[in-house]
Amino acid sequence: MYVFKFGGASIRSAKEVKNASDIISKYNNTPLMIVVSAMGKTTNALEQLTEYYFNCEHAKLGKLFSEIKDYHLEIAENLFNSKNCELVSLLNEKFAVIEYVLKESPGNNYDFEYDRIVSLGEELSATIISHYLNKANIPNHWFHAKEIIITDARYRDANVYWDNTCKAIKGKLLPFLNKTNNNDKQPIAITQGFIGGTSAGYITTLGREGSDYTAAILAYALNADEVNIWKDVPGLLNADPKKVKQTTLLPNISYQEAIELAYYGAKVIHPKTLKPLLNKNIPLRVKSFYEPGKEGTLINDNNKLDNQIPSYIFKSNQVLLSISSKDFSFIAEHNLSLIFSEFAKQNLRINMMQNSAISFLVCFDFDKIKTPALIKGLEKSFNVESIYHKELLTIRHYGKADITPFIKNRQVIIEQKTCDTLQLLVKNQDH
Repeated sequence: MYVFKFGGASIRSAKEVKNASDIISKYNNTPLMIVVSAMGKTTNALEQLTEYYFNCEHAKLGKLFSEIKDYHLEIAENLFNSKNCELVSLLNEKFAVIEYVLKESPGNNYDFEYDRIVSLGEELSATIISHYLNKANIPNHWFHAKEIIITDARYRDANVYWDNTCKAIKGKLLPFLNKTNNNDKQPIAITQGFIGGTSAGYITTLGREGSDYTAAILAYALNADEVNIWKDVPGLLNADPKKVKQTTLLPNISYQEAIELAYYGAKVIHPKTLKPLLNKNIPLRVKSFYEPGKEGTLINDNNKLDNQIPSYIFKSNQVLLSISSKDFSFIAEHNLSLIFSEFAKQNLRINMMQNSAISFLVCFDFDKIKTPALIKGLEKSFNVESIYHKELLTIRHYGKADITPFIKNRQVIIEQKTCDTLQLLVKNQDH
């Protein structure tokens, strides 16, 4: 049994949907669990839509909603060569539901509103993929993720209830995947990535880029033989090709190394993805949907190649806070406890921190909603100075790395080094 996850780039147009169908068709003798992300940059667009909705910017909201709707309807029409097919009608029904939501006044809980709006992207893509596979004579059944990935009500970053989730997956998915169709083709199940649901039936999301995590959850519960994540890159590279001209494919790394890379911000794998696979020793393969015949990157328990190639990870839009006591006392344990509790309250993750006797420096990803709330909370007890628009560079196995091109004409604000990892928080000289 395999779990396939198709990211947004791999299904961003009718052409890519057909390509994904061709890849799936080559595995018709194997039970397949398909996980799909939102198409193209739909999640970004829906996040912007949520912001317009929450800020009551009706003109911008209406324009963007029409663009999102037209984008998906155009893909459906191109796949079925018709504007009057069943799929188009079904998509219009889904858009009508979310349009009704957008006409309501927003509630006080931004994260709740985010989840019920942004989750539309995966629901649309799963609907389109399922219908097209049926047209391509690839029988499948679509399962709604909120009924099989059971979570708490921590909207935008929900925690999985593993016992309930495994029970739901084994009860609903496994019987379907274990049967053979009349035409001897193995059954294919489809669900949305990124999405879960509470026991009360409310939609939650698992954190940005959470579709990888969905694939790992399903693989764990189904005891899958392998997870394949289909990307627009040849595999896991040692750097973002948009940042580094010459990149190197990592052919095989260990679960532990992949977890480290994900923790520091490598975007190919979601940070939560690896642990469930590690627990059951299920290999993860990152492959190119452009070149499906190539091996890509294999992530398993083999660590022999982990330290052979330096990896570069860039995190932009970083905020640096300098936090000090109002009464000029030292920053001690009770101060740190207050600081960490404010970060936990806003669900913000610290990327780098440094402590001195009188101040505490902390670096994290900027968030339009959570960052101002965090600073407001901290200012009740501390003096807080903030610096924005910085970049965090992390280099794994930096011994063979040349960092000169990355710090040329840039000021290094903080440098931290361990035996394996070098981190540099930098800013441009003109800031």
